Amino acid sequence: MASLAQTRVLVIGGSSGIGEAVARRSAESGADVTIASRSADKLTLAAETIGHRVGTAVLDTGDNAAVERFFAENAAWDHLIISSAATARGGMRAMTLDDAYASMDSKFWGAYRAVRAARMVRGGTITLVSGFLSERPSAGATLQGAINSALEGLMRGLALELAPVRVNAVSPGMIDTPLWDDMPEARKRDLLTAAADNLPVGRVGRAGDIANAVHYLMITGFATGSVVRVDGGGAIA
Repeated sequence: MASLAQTRVLVIGGSSGIGEAVARRSAESGADVTIASRSADKLTLAAETIGHRVGTAVLDTGDNAAVERFFAENAAWDHLIISSAATARGGMRAMTLDDAYASMDSKFWGAYRAVRAARMVRGGTITLVSGFLSERPSAGATLQGAINSALEGLMRGLALELAPVRVNAVSPGMIDTPLWDDMPEARKRDLLTAAADNLPVGRVGRAGDIANAVHYLMITGFATGSVVRVDGGGAIA
């Protein structure tokens, strides 16, 4: 495992799921890690679970003034990972416009606001989390695919605009995270089992799988403008 010693890592959305796994992997690699999200309680619990003296920051990426204030009050970061998002599920006509606007604001504009305000060291990295629906659309998740595509397009432009900061994206497939906990347990189990049966690897992803990909992008100095898809073969199945 390559060391991240003497680097400062900020994980927005680090209080659960993929973000928490990224924070844990970074801390285990020697980084000084701060996790940020809207919930102070979730942050406290995640920090205790991760250990390694992880710092916390209550931050809502929907509040641009708060985002700008946070970055202005902190030293430049070596690595920024943005995995926070709240997107509605459902087809275009079934979803209200308010829910659609809120989804785009959360995942796309939230990331945009954070990157716009972020202070990064020269040669640092920014990693966005998109999703394989950008390449493999689903009739029941049209908006999510569009948002992921927009994020990846933004990432490629930022890799040029922000150079020598390296900007990349990780594109997960079906991952077993707390994202699905609002479903009844039996329905969640059936959903994940069906997804696993359709994947070449025979299982759904784990948050740690995505953390491995994020770590790779942080330590690989020749990677920028790249999308690393970690989907168990979902885009080709």
